[in-house]
Amino acid sequence: MARASARHILVSSETQCADLKSQIEAGAEFADLAKEHSSCPSGGQGGDLGSFGPGQMVPEFDKVVFSAPVGEVQGPVKTQFGYHLLEVTSRED
Repeated sequence: MARASARHILVSSETQCADLKSQIEAGAEFADLAKEHSSCPSGGQGGDLGSFGPGQMVPEFDKVVFSAPVGEVQGPVKTQFGYHLLEVTSRED
């Protein structure tokens, strides 16, 4: 069964999400931005969500986590919780 590890930053607006992505692309640390800006409790751990399998997260999240390249920041991804930046940190198929 496939498993993945990922981290994310959850914010309320697409604009803020895009801005944070630009900061990461310019060299800012993902974990630092997660701690400062994410509204998810995982922000305290730099956005780390640990390891999970397909179907354990909302569908929009799953789709990205189980298809995106490892180590590449994806987003904004919209879910019912808000807007996410996602980075797959590992995946086993």
